Amino acid sequence: MSFDVDIQIAVDNQVVPDAEEFQRWVALALAGHLEEAELCIRIVSAEESQELNSTWRGKDKPTNVLSFPFEAPPGFSSAMIGDLAICAEVVATEAQEQNKPLTAHWAHMVIHGVLHLIGFDHINDDDAEEMEALEIELLAQLDIPNPYISA
Repeated sequence: MSFDVDIQIAVDNQVVPDAEEFQRWVALALAGHLEEAELCIRIVSAEESQELNSTWRGKDKPTNVLSFPFEAPPGFSSAMIGDLAICAEVVATEAQEQNKPLTAHWAHMVIHGVLHLIGFDHINDDDAEEMEALEIELLAQLDIPNPYISA
């Protein structure tokens, strides 16, 4: 398996996992789905997250993770699966509010975002149950408890 993860850190004064952790979480999410993939994970400010969320989802507030799947034009082959924009400030705030270890919440956001890039979604209840069950299973492999149970 070959997963190329480009990490862009566009924030200062935020606790951000190291590249090896991002790589490990991406590989875990993609295992069994793809043999090779390229993606970019951009760590953004609340302002950039809000701008992206407003532009692409019509929601004028920052959010934890945004996924931008890559759609290759017909006849073009690429390992690129897309981009993630993860707001460090929102992730830190949510971890604190939800009484979760910061690293565990980062792992969840990366896995959640990567699953979106490869076609998983939570628009309807059945899809949400499937995606959440997979997230719970993957996080358990990291010894991270079910993120959907309130602490």
